[in-house]
Amino acid sequence: MQDRVAIVTGAGGGLGKAQVRLLASEGAHVIATDIDVHCGDELTDSNAAAGGEVVFHQADVTVPGDWDRLIDTAMERHGRIDALVNNAGLSGLTFPDHEDLDGWNTLMSVNATSVYLGTTKVGKRMAAAKRGSIVNISSIVGIVGGTGGHPGYYASKGAVRSFTKMAALRLGRDNVRVNSVHPGYMPAMRGGSTSASERGTDTESIPLGRLGEPREIAYGVLFLACNESSYMTGSELVIDGGFLAR
Repeated sequence: MQDRVAIVTGAGGGLGKAQVRLLASEGAHVIATDIDVHCGDELTDSNAAAGGEVVFHQADVTVPGDWDRLIDTAMERHGRIDALVNNAGLSGLTFPDHEDLDGWNTLMSVNATSVYLGTTKVGKRMAAAKRGSIVNISSIVGIVGGTGGHPGYYASKGAVRSFTKMAALRLGRDNVRVNSVHPGYMPAMRGGSTSASERGTDTESIPLGRLGEPREIAYGVLFLACNESSYMTGSELVIDGGFLAR
């Protein structure tokens, strides 16, 4: 990732912070974005101390105009975008009422519509350059479903999985790769994956016997974002401690 330009959405959450940190440590120029402007100083200062280059850009990734401004920032600073990580997301436990329509709409907007907007808008720039990698963060429940949390979470993560494959087929002709990452159960964190106990899943049901760590997901993202995965597109990278192998 040396000198490559990467955008990471949802950078203020646990998964996002780990992705930003790892990409920057590998030499990438990272534009970290989040709706929460207060996480900007932490992201830039902590990574500068570690030797990485991180610029924070506040954005609501459900708003098309915010994507346009984010892309303009990247192009003005670097002239290109090499990698996009659509990481922004909300947990299904954010909305405990399963019949809450507002919860459904919010989850679909943040978890799925943001991925659509980012992939289509950044994908156009990548297609014009005939290069690029897009990594969309889904979940294991985007593959198998489940019962804990709001149904909008499962539907939105399934949508990310299917949309990723469609985008891979459409953008592949222009040498733009699109893949999805499916994290398993993680420690509870803002807006992202939740703990196994909160979803009614005991760690004994995970073959490796423990929850995943954000850095372990970040290494999967790094692999898909860089050239080492140059023949992968439309793929699902499951990082779940063996949960789906049961």
